[in-house]
Amino acid sequence: MSWKAGLSRYLPAMRFFACPNSPSSVGVRDFYLKNYQELKSLNPNFPLLMRTSANCMPAVTTELEWTTDHVLQFMIQTGRFRNNHEGGNGTVADDRVEAAQAYLATDWEQFYHSRLGHKGVDPEQPSVKKAGSVWRDSPEISHNLSLYTELKTTMEQQLAVIKSGPNKEYIRGVNALLMCQRVDLWCAGEKETKLAVQHLYKLGRLLNERETYFPKHIKEFYTGIEDI
Repeated sequence: MSWKAGLSRYLPAMRFFACPNSPSSVGVRDFYLKNYQELKSLNPNFPLLMRTSANCMPAVTTELEWTTDHVLQFMIQTGRFRNNHEGGNGTVADDRVEAAQAYLATDWEQFYHSRLGHKGVDPEQPSVKKAGSVWRDSPEISHNLSLYTELKTTMEQQLAVIKSGPNKEYIRGVNALLMCQRVDLWCAGEKETKLAVQHLYKLGRLLNERETYFPKHIKEFYTGIEDI
């Protein structure tokens, strides 16, 4: 499939920003005007938007479905877990790196399966979560969901360590990753703008895949069968 025809499959929208008069925005404006009809004909329901403002930074942006795993991988790879608090020396924060690596190693298949340890009770369901820990008062339910409780507690402890960094370290890491869905195009030409659009398309293929996926813990239901 051509990347042009695949924009609407992997991306929810694409926004171009440009100054209507500045020479630094010529490449973005020309690419948008020359390619709009073709891209729109291939993606009729795809929001392909141009935002103009005086002296704005020319850029192209989209929206990507980052997960906690992506944030942690990004922070580890870019060395963002640092001892930069008062009295710190800027060295790598081994405790938070280890917690992040442990979180990334979580067996999600086991965790999702453990949620269904007791028939009729899903502790992650909003209505059950809203009721608090009422289900913990039942010895039978607590026993059946003991593995879920153990895994959930471990994950919460890991996240508490991960987010304990100084100067809003984790939030800054999230914001830095979100900037990857924006490409600034100051003084860029049409070719550079095209490459930026293709780059966002490829990220969309990686992160926004819509293929149907049924985890192993989800079982088929047949009318008339009491036990699955």
